[in-house]
Amino acid sequence: MGLIARAIEEAGIATLSMSSARDITRAVNPPRSSLLDYPLGHTSGRPGQPEHNVEILRQALAGFASLTEPGSMIHQPFHWSEDDHWKDKVFMPVEKSVDGEGGGGYADDRVQRLPTPQFQTAHDVEAAAASHENEECLVCVGIDF
Repeated sequence: MGLIARAIEEAGIATLSMSSARDITRAVNPPRSSLLDYPLGHTSGRPGQPEHNVEILRQALAGFASLTEPGSMIHQPFHWSEDDHWKDKVFMPVEKSVDGEGGGGYADDRVQRLPTPQFQTAHDVEAAAASHENEECLVCVGIDF
């Protein structure tokens, strides 16, 4: 994503990457980024907590004003849990991975990844459908592909 973000920036459009993997974000070097120290896949917070999700997004978007040096990163102040024990599992080898490979560690308890969009609420489904009426995405208006 860093390469894409830099190309978009060169075209004159400011970008901000949201991440939950500091080392990966530093490696790809996006122009500006917001780090949330949560498990991968939770870059905007936990599902079902819309107020918290909005606050995470607000703090990330503040980076457009405050991150003036190339490669700058905001570290969000939120914590996944009282301690960092959730990280212990992240660095252990898995007993069985999604593709059936792996070697002795914890059992793979990740949520299945699907090729189709997944929504938290019926309202989200309706909003997505409305934004893509007539095959024109209201988010993507003005972007040449």
